[in-house]
Amino acid sequence: MEVKLKDLVPSTNTVNTTFIVVDKATRPTHGNAHGREETCLSVVADETAAVHFLLWGTECDALEPGDILRLTSGIFSYHRGNKLFLRAGKRGRTEKVGEFTMTFIETPNMSEVRWGPDPGDPRKMVQDAILSPCSQVFEPLH
Repeated sequence: MEVKLKDLVPSTNTVNTTFIVVDKATRPTHGNAHGREETCLSVVADETAAVHFLLWGTECDALEPGDILRLTSGIFSYHRGNKLFLRAGKRGRTEKVGEFTMTFIETPNMSEVRWGPDPGDPRKMVQDAILSPCSQVFEPLH
């Protein structure tokens, strides 16, 4: 079942969704100096929200802003400390399914939401606060 980006909750590891790449960092977020695979950061969006998406290896060069992607079995979780990212992970798959023809919005950015335990069920997470309405990494499109 496909989920809209506005419905993402941290620690979800079965995200199936479709989105457009809005922007991509020009430099990798960390290289392979210690045998690690190169990653780069992007911001992706659908008609409900945006989120930071981590690209791995050859995806960094192959995918560009305007590409429409389908993510299967992705992960929305904290990665590299206290930052929330959507990513394919080891079991997920990212597939390009189109270009340029998708309605999207840039706010809210789900990576800029602070989450806390649900008072009614501490095993679940709920939105606690909006840290920033837009990405603090990428400038909004005008």
